[in-house]
Amino acid sequence: MTPMLNIIHGADFHLDSPFSGLSPERAAQRRGEQRDLLTRLAQLAREKQADLVLLSGDLMDGETVYRETAQALSQALGGIPCPVFLAPGNHDCYSPSSVYATLDWPDNVHIFTSPAVEGVDLPQLNCTVYGRAFCSPHETESPLAGFQAAEDGRLTLACLHGDTAPGSGYGPISQEEIAASGLDYLALGHVHQHSGLQRAGRTAWAYPGCPEGRGFDELGEKGVLLLHAQPGQVRGEFVPLCRRRYQDVRVDVTGCDPLDAVLNALPPATAEDIYRITLTGACTAPDLARLQRALAPRFYGLTVRDETRLPQDLWQRREEDSLTGLFLREMEQLCAKRPDDPVCRLAARFGLAALENGEDICP
Repeated sequence: MTPMLNIIHGADFHLDSPFSGLSPERAAQRRGEQRDLLTRLAQLAREKQADLVLLSGDLMDGETVYRETAQALSQALGGIPCPVFLAPGNHDCYSPSSVYATLDWPDNVHIFTSPAVEGVDLPQLNCTVYGRAFCSPHETESPLAGFQAAEDGRLTLACLHGDTAPGSGYGPISQEEIAASGLDYLALGHVHQHSGLQRAGRTAWAYPGCPEGRGFDELGEKGVLLLHAQPGQVRGEFVPLCRRRYQDVRVDVTGCDPLDAVLNALPPATAEDIYRITLTGACTAPDLARLQRALAPRFYGLTVRDETRLPQDLWQRREEDSLTGLFLREMEQLCAKRPDDPVCRLAARFGLAALENGEDICP
């Protein structure tokens, strides 16, 4: 009987991402932290006594790769004491000028270089690993079209970059093709959110997601999958690997000081992560600059957004015999004529704040 194999499945590292939303210094630091991911991957492979590592594409963010990144990648993968299989994706597609063709790779690393699926037999593990490469940034043909794994009693795995979304331009793969593949496990890359272990017919498949978030569309814990597999049986668990997390927090500031509301909503430890805090509820012109100054030291990165609405009793002051009353009477009429225009509401809020000497007034 084939022994249970320990397999690490990772994808979408996007090394050397520009991190354009950060300062040049922070962006350079984040690229360095991305390289540290490789060391943590190798350490995890040693700790878990991995038999195989499958990397399903987009290890690089593009064709331009820093020399230290390429060296770090080669060194880290060479330090993994088991075979490593790498299937180039749409961001790091294989070509004669790509880093996959020009760099000397360690002997334990196998890079798929053809758009056609090929199989590599590992008799010592009673396993066959199939894979193929993206050779252009866009591919409309399914990488599994017409494919079926050999039925020889071995554990059958595939390492591919592709998209299970219908009609995708990035190697679209259907559930029917997965089910017909005869694979025990399909290791996919391209989607940056961890999918959990899925099944199509007898075939298990998954996206591990990216191991390090790069923006607010990649929230929370990020990492890789640790699989335990033998023919006809695959189990998996998610292993966090990221250095920092992007977090999105919405805070209702109705009836309170916005700073106090935000502080009460935050977890104790935030210094290592990048946060986007969105203010909601009813409030008159919260002072975002004040909030940014007060909160920024608590985070590695911070963005504060205002989605509050005008308090319902705001217009009650329109009867005041004052400049504020006159302003509110005019703005109430304008907002009534244009109820769906956010500019009117913003004008009322900021105008009132200016009339009240910029104070942050909540009902």
